[in-house]
Amino acid sequence: MDMRRRTVIAGAAAAGITAAAVGSAHASGGRTPVKALFGKLADGTKVYSWSLANGGTRMKVLSYGGVVQSLQIPDRRGRLANVSLGFDNIEDYVAKSPYFGALIGRYGNRVGKGRFTLDGEAYQVNVNDGVNSLHGGAQGFDKRVWDVEPFTKGSDVGLHLYYTSVDGEMGYPGTLKVKVTYTLSKHGDWRIDYAATTDKATVVNLTSHVYWNLAGEGSGTIENHQLKIDASRYTPVDSGLIPTGQLAPVAGTPFDFRRSKAIGEDLREAHQQLLYGKGIDHNWVLDKGISPRPEWIATLKDPSSGRTLRMATTEPGLQFYSGNFLDGTLVGTSGRTYRQGDALCLETQHFPDSPNKPSFPSTVLRPGQTYRSTTVHSFSC
Repeated sequence: MDMRRRTVIAGAAAAGITAAAVGSAHASGGRTPVKALFGKLADGTKVYSWSLANGGTRMKVLSYGGVVQSLQIPDRRGRLANVSLGFDNIEDYVAKSPYFGALIGRYGNRVGKGRFTLDGEAYQVNVNDGVNSLHGGAQGFDKRVWDVEPFTKGSDVGLHLYYTSVDGEMGYPGTLKVKVTYTLSKHGDWRIDYAATTDKATVVNLTSHVYWNLAGEGSGTIENHQLKIDASRYTPVDSGLIPTGQLAPVAGTPFDFRRSKAIGEDLREAHQQLLYGKGIDHNWVLDKGISPRPEWIATLKDPSSGRTLRMATTEPGLQFYSGNFLDGTLVGTSGRTYRQGDALCLETQHFPDSPNKPSFPSTVLRPGQTYRSTTVHSFSC
């Protein structure tokens, strides 16, 4: 597959995955999400939570950042646990959150030095990660209040989230109108559909930043979790975690997850790439490339609880972050502190710094086109 293909579909229907694959058959069932006041921002803006439940999965979503504040799934004995790191108050999300559970944009991951050139025009976007821009800048989509509209459709229940990013916000060109849909199926699968349009050429890379611990948030290390990623290559980085442009083989490196293995198995090897990231904070080049419909690309399992997360996506990349910068200073919803390696992130995406790497899949969106991306999380035990 041509790695330069763009994930934009002009005027087409949203990418989908077969009902048989994720059990999204439409029948009667599901219940209307419940809205409640979660807190207020310093300027008085109200932040609401929306509680959803379907197929054994329970989710709470905030209008602030589209944050998944909690996500409860059962273990092999049917016992529920919240497997997503987060806070129990809005103040900590505003002041301290390392993107816990948030929607990420306008550009997920890093842009080197916050600079890129598009159609001959140079742009400088907000820098918030040393000399680089991370996850859209200091006031990215994770720190915006989204409009939320609940829905039920057959056996599905979910939320439509809307946000308009104005021309020049965080330095990005074009007014970007974004719609993200969270859907819980009757089997408890969580699907995310992203869509966006622009009135001026821009770059877009949207993702979700859930921190996963399938044993339950606050329960300790995820190094015993078993992970499999269907990727034969990854993108090595420099000391600032910006891709070098190389697509390197994972074979013979700690980044080889083509077979399921414990996350901690090779995590402490003296490999230069691990030293740069203080652990894993890298993008995997998925073997399937860009796909018109979600395809299965990764499986995460906690042997102690039996909980398993299987992921499908239309995206060409997966950022695996091993929770390297959790330092014990954050207190989560369980009342326990989060320490290094207490969670991991699996962010479906286009590659970091793509606006500066012409050989990477393009992230350019133009007027008249619609950006679309889908990721499905399927839970079992």
